[in-house]
Amino acid sequence: MAEKQFLTKKGYEERVALLENLKVVRRKEVAQKLKEAREQGDLSENAEYDAAKDEQRDIEAQIVELENILKNAEIIQDNDKSKDKIKMESVVKLHDVEYDEDIEYTIVGSSEADSLNNKISNESPLGAALIGKKVGDTVKIEAPVGEIEYKIISVDND
Repeated sequence: MAEKQFLTKKGYEERVALLENLKVVRRKEVAQKLKEAREQGDLSENAEYDAAKDEQRDIEAQIVELENILKNAEIIQDNDKSKDKIKMESVVKLHDVEYDEDIEYTIVGSSEADSLNNKISNESPLGAALIGKKVGDTVKIEAPVGEIEYKIISVDND
């Protein structure tokens, strides 16, 4: 049995839209590229044809991956109406005590995590430590570089 994929409502909707785009728009674009490349003749030395086939393979792999995620998705419903507690989809501003700097994270499901966009998983050490905490609380995370301490500055649950 496949593992449940916990997603926020927004994350689920984004994946549905991406899947639709891949199936409807991107497949047609690649099919057109393949058609044009075939019309050029000899396929054995046709770089455009090879590139289009690679792109087609990548799109089909993405479609399969997204379909599996959505098939096993469980949308996280947080019935806790508390505005000051950290939960899924909370935008949390933290102060790194050691480096005296602030950083902001959004708590999301593991398949939505994206460190480049400051989206951390609820299953990550920091995400798990933050869930249920409030403004003013301090959390300590054990990391390879040692213990990291954060003070919670703000929580946005809108």
